[in-house]
Parts: sequence; C-alpha cells; structure tokens
Amino acid sequence: MKELKIKAVIYKRNLSKPNKKHKKYPYLLRGIKIVRPNQVWSTDITYINLKKGHVYLVAIIDWYSRKVLSRRLSNSLSNSFCIDALNEALVKYGKPEIFNTDQGSQFTAENWIKILEDKLIKISMDGKGRALDNVYIERLWRTVKYEHVFAWSFDNVPELKESLKGFFYKYNSLRGHQSLNEMTPNDVYYGRYYEQEAA
Repeated sequence: MKELKIKAVIYKRNLSKPNKKHKKYPYLLRGIKIVRPNQVWSTDITYINLKKGHVYLVAIIDWYSRKVLSRRLSNSLSNSFCIDALNEALVKYGKPEIFNTDQGSQFTAENWIKILEDKLIKISMDGKGRALDNVYIERLWRTVKYEHVFAWSFDNVPELKESLKGFFYKYNSLRGHQSLNEMTPNDVYYGRYYEQEAA
C-alpha cells in the first residue's frame, strides 16, 4: 500500500489507551450463544472529522438486536460522555447480564466500573489487540462512517449531532439488517411489538 501511495478509507486512531493502574477483566463471551435482548451490551469510541478538528462518538449497543441504546459526542476523551451514555441506556432499557468493552482507560476507570458493579452486571473486556472481540460495535462504526459520515461534511458539533440523530433513528427503526433477516434492530429488540421511538 505504501508503494502505491494508497491508504484505508477508515483510519482508526488508537483511542483505547489502557491505564496500567486500572484493573482489567477477562473476556466472557467466547463460546456464548447470544439468544435474547439485554443479554450482552457493548460500547466503543470512534472519532469523526469536522471541517475544523474532530469529535469523539461513543455508542452502547445491544448485541442480540444490534440496537443502539444510547450515544454521546464529546470533544475530549475524558470518560464523562461515556458515563452519560451508560446512565441513559440503563435508565431507558434496564441492564444487561454482561457488558463488554475494550481495555481503554474510559472503561477501566473506577467511576465506570462502580456503576456496573453496583448493578451486578458482569464485566467483560476484549483481549489486548483483539478488535473482533467487540465485532458488533466495530460493524456499527463501519456503517455510520460509510453510510453517513463520509457522505456529508459537517461544520460544527450541533450540525453533526442533529444529523446523527436522524441517522440513528433510521438505523434502529427503519433500516432492515441482513444479519437480522431484514428486520430492524427495534423489531428484534422489542419482539416486533413496540411503539416506534420518536426521532
């Protein structure tokens, strides 16, 4: 690729920098069959370029339905926006049996771990350098970027926020997923019987 002077469309910055002082947890999902909503949730952070600068996007996803339960944007990598997304998902959707993350410092920090432990949620973390351990959120980032972000240019955070609101509404409520037999994440999460969410 260097010789041809080409590069990948999605360059992934290393956003998952571990803090060596924080406790790491084992990966609990190897060989587990995911058979119902709220069995496993996971999260990750990606970045989105603006015309000037960039912002970070965190999302929490239900593995069974691929439903995006909550999301937040931030211009810094402090974990407060991750905590906000976590608290929103817990209030709206109850709690998962297992919550999977990478070993980034945002998800090994005491304030994140305490919320999960207080709710008696099992904590699972990807193995070091194993992006496929959290494959559903990685697929989500690919979809967000290829189907939306790369098609538009955003001047500022409010403009991006409003645009993503519409995108995630369509993603959860209107867009059939091949891996879900062309049902939407909301169809699967709510067992086809649900009131459509407001955008």
